[in-house]
Amino acid sequence: MTDFDMGLLRGQSRNNWIRLRTLILLRWFAIAGQLTAITVAQHLYHLQLNLGLCYMAVGISVIANLVAIFVFPENKRLSETENFLMVMFDLMQLSFLLYLSGGLNNPFALLLLGPVTVSASVMGLRSTALIGSTAIVLVTFLAQFYLPLRTEQGFVLRVADVFIFGNWAAIVIAIIFMGAYSRRISSEMRSMNHALIATQMALSREQKLTDLGGVVAAAAHELGTPLATIKLASAELIEELESRPELREDAELIRQQADRCRDILRDMGRAGKDDLHLHQAPLSTIINEAAEPHAHRGKHLHFEEGPGAGGSPQQPSVLRKPEIIHGLRNLIQNAVDFAHANVWIEATWTDDVISVRILDDGRGYPPQMIGRIGDPFMRHRRSDSDRKKRPEYEGMGLGLFIAKTLLERSGAELSFANGSDPYRADKQNTNRRGAIVEVVWPRGKIDAQFGENAVPIGLNQPIEI
Repeated sequence: MTDFDMGLLRGQSRNNWIRLRTLILLRWFAIAGQLTAITVAQHLYHLQLNLGLCYMAVGISVIANLVAIFVFPENKRLSETENFLMVMFDLMQLSFLLYLSGGLNNPFALLLLGPVTVSASVMGLRSTALIGSTAIVLVTFLAQFYLPLRTEQGFVLRVADVFIFGNWAAIVIAIIFMGAYSRRISSEMRSMNHALIATQMALSREQKLTDLGGVVAAAAHELGTPLATIKLASAELIEELESRPELREDAELIRQQADRCRDILRDMGRAGKDDLHLHQAPLSTIINEAAEPHAHRGKHLHFEEGPGAGGSPQQPSVLRKPEIIHGLRNLIQNAVDFAHANVWIEATWTDDVISVRILDDGRGYPPQMIGRIGDPFMRHRRSDSDRKKRPEYEGMGLGLFIAKTLLERSGAELSFANGSDPYRADKQNTNRRGAIVEVVWPRGKIDAQFGENAVPIGLNQPIEI
């Protein structure tokens, strides 16, 4: 992930997520429900309500909806402030209706949870806290002050004080719980969405590099014929210009430059539009390609490879997938970042599985975080010593998330562990006592020689000039 890519992800705020039309539609449903409740209470149960004020409260919502429909475009998306004002209006309007109809004696008081849940899902922490606090204040007010519900005979409908207190406590607890729960879930969904976008960016970038290799190979193949023609024509000119040395030198220069172009193309890529080396490579080659950007960062990389129990001595050739290379590269980067001096990369294979283990001699993963490794945007407090050692490290867990997602897409299973207790002062054993990550593929998932993913065997044709 580049700084520009991360800037794009961080720049995605919660503003402009909700369409105005969505809230207008929800408000129409609320208006219909309020009118139905007022009508049923009056005509079916003959309750005495202040109909003028009740219809005035509903009418204000109708007017607000009509103004929003005719003033704003249909596709308008609400900003943070606009969304806050809309939700606050609905909260105040509903509270006023409850004040006119019995306060917390009215079972519809539970609907005060609606605006709080909406705000927690789409707004920032400050707006959500303000909406929730306002709702709690209004619930507390409605527990003490309200116009009582009266029957046709004039009897007051009310519940016992203990139930009023119970309703108040239940609604306040529900406001806090639903607000926190909705915010937590929506925050995790946004983090996962951003992380998946970052993963797609990384895979797309690696795929472009692979495609570039194919373009170079195709260019080398296509330019072979015109270069051969230029060389042949220049050779004939050299023979015909024996008596004119000044022109003969130009013809020789043309042939030299044609040879130079041939050498450049051979260095840039392999011949053929469908280069088999772009589709498969030995396992050690894939690992070395993944580790190459981190080979000169001051840490010693140790490569070990060999067959496992019952495995063939011949090294497997695996699919050269961008997600495999980029995923392993991120894991190696993480090991190099936290290693003291050494990183070990072990590759083993059997007839059934292919395994890559990456170990370092650093402090290892914090034990309380091992179960959460691979979660995107995972943050934890860092000690002062950590900040001094790596002041630039943000600790968001995005690199491990990308690696885990990409490798699991290729069919791998990942496991994370520590070589020793990271909090134990063990000065004697300094080898492979840090973090350990193991990546295991069923061999049929990435083997390029056998199984359903086998790449056709063949030889690329060299450039003939």
